[in-house]
Amino acid sequence: MMSSSDFASASWELVVLVDRAMEERPQTEIRLRVSGDLHIGGVMLKLVEEMNIAQDWSDFALWWEQKRCWLLKTHWTLDKCGVQADAKLLFTPQHKMLRLRLPNTKTVRLRVSFSAVVFKAVADICKVLNIRRPEELSLLKPAGDYSKKKKKKDKSNKDPMIDDVLSLDSSSTSSGSPVSPGLYSKTMTPMYDPINGTPALSTMTWFGDSPLTEQNCNVLAFSQPPPSPDVLADMFQPRSLVDKAKMNAGWLDSSRSLMEQNIQEDEQLLLRFKYYTFFDLNPKYHISKLSLCAEIQDFAAKSEVDEVEAALSSLEVTLEGGKADNTLEDITDIPKLADYLKLFRPKKLMLKAFKQYWFVFKDTSIAYFKNKELEQGEPIEKLNIRGSSPGELASKPSLPLFQEDQYARWMAACVLASKGKTMADSSYQPEVFSILSFLKMKNRNKSLPVASSVESMDMNPECLVSPRCAKKHKSKQLAARILEAHHNVAQMPLVEAKLQFIQAWQSLPEFGLTYYLVRFKGSKKDDILGVSYNRLIRIDAVTGIPVTTWRFANMKQWNVNWEIRQVAIEFDQNVSIAFTCLSADCKIVHEYIGGYIFLSTRSKDQNETLDEDLFHKLTGGQD
Repeated sequence: MMSSSDFASASWELVVLVDRAMEERPQTEIRLRVSGDLHIGGVMLKLVEEMNIAQDWSDFALWWEQKRCWLLKTHWTLDKCGVQADAKLLFTPQHKMLRLRLPNTKTVRLRVSFSAVVFKAVADICKVLNIRRPEELSLLKPAGDYSKKKKKKDKSNKDPMIDDVLSLDSSSTSSGSPVSPGLYSKTMTPMYDPINGTPALSTMTWFGDSPLTEQNCNVLAFSQPPPSPDVLADMFQPRSLVDKAKMNAGWLDSSRSLMEQNIQEDEQLLLRFKYYTFFDLNPKYHISKLSLCAEIQDFAAKSEVDEVEAALSSLEVTLEGGKADNTLEDITDIPKLADYLKLFRPKKLMLKAFKQYWFVFKDTSIAYFKNKELEQGEPIEKLNIRGSSPGELASKPSLPLFQEDQYARWMAACVLASKGKTMADSSYQPEVFSILSFLKMKNRNKSLPVASSVESMDMNPECLVSPRCAKKHKSKQLAARILEAHHNVAQMPLVEAKLQFIQAWQSLPEFGLTYYLVRFKGSKKDDILGVSYNRLIRIDAVTGIPVTTWRFANMKQWNVNWEIRQVAIEFDQNVSIAFTCLSADCKIVHEYIGGYIFLSTRSKDQNETLDEDLFHKLTGGQD
């Protein structure tokens, strides 16, 4: 037993500031007499007793300002935490208001956990907003260039895009919040709209009594009208790969909390899709919906359906650990393509950079010869397509009457070969049809009365195309091309039109690439590193031309030297690379690589629970 004198000599005074912002009062300073063996929970209990204010303190926790960390393990003692008399502690709510700009440019204001790691906070945010697959999203801090431009354009620094803010300040991202009990229950009542008696929307069922029900939560599910040219002029738009690299420097660390990353209450962040591997955008999951389309029904002959079903059955058996029937994979007569094509080789001081050769595509390689008669001999060159990026697969047809179906066959073969598959694979014919559908969208419809339609349309074409394209063409020309493109898809069923849009988007050369400015080990100049869901690409920072591609499938291991902030990666065949990040912290790139690997482990089970520990193991690192 310790006497009062002994306790006094072993104790010390701890100063704690109490956050009273919710009551619109200044911080209150409380002085407590404590000892090193007092646990954190005991400190908070002493604080509440000392203040003697009747209110709910359950969301409050201690924040250590000097160490920039939360003291959330309430059973730990002050000695174990390292807290001494010089510590500056803040007793503050864990959930604070935050403004989030969504991908559709709408801004919502809601209460978010500032103590949970960002990965968990984003999951809670997506649950409130009814967004599936939260692991594909994260929070992005606006780039510095964006803020600077705003200040130059408007001295008041008022953002025209946040005038219309959907306030959710009475809801919380904490499932245990007393504000909205049972917020995430799928069995909440009413199950029918109380106004007109119709079945309630799924979003209304999810939100229950939250403000989203009262403020028309459907507004978050739709794209907003294109902003006016004046608003677009005020928005920061990257003009180069370097600009894009700077924008990607703002991704928050998923393994740390908002408070630990200096995010302030009511600050605006961007809620964005971070990883370009969308679980719910795979067209193969929508076969039942597409079956309503007569055009696809006509295309999908019974033999092809049987082949797809056989492939799916084989995959299912393989995933279950059984031995699949390898009839499809054991085809000995692998198809080939052969034709005259023109090879493009850019050369200085030469007007003609195309030269015609006889090309043969077999397995996953393309060989070309001087002419058809020399096909049985040694080729001039043999190119292995396996592991190539989509931007490296483009080829220019050689014949003036080059048919679309011929281009589709060659391009589909290249796409499959880049994945290590041949034309004998069951996915070859669907890939051919997919490319043909895309080409059909690009065909110009000469029967469309464009001139009269353009005059009657209230359209700002500059709001729908990139600035580079807007500078090259007149407004009327752009409007005509937009109407032609719209006419090509206007008669499509909604689901097919959406899938066509997804396919067109995914076919863009830069789709799914996130850029960072890096310096490779041994190099004397800066390069752009493109990170995708299945590969890394080294890109020349000046020309924008890809230099080298490394696929994740060939990666053996990667690590980070946190002292010199260098990322090192080892691939098969004794290939190793190392680089330092110049436009962002190396932790961001490290998290991207680990994040994509984590997402590749997801199963097809819609009810799968995310393995958060695995995510942090792959992305966390040690500072």
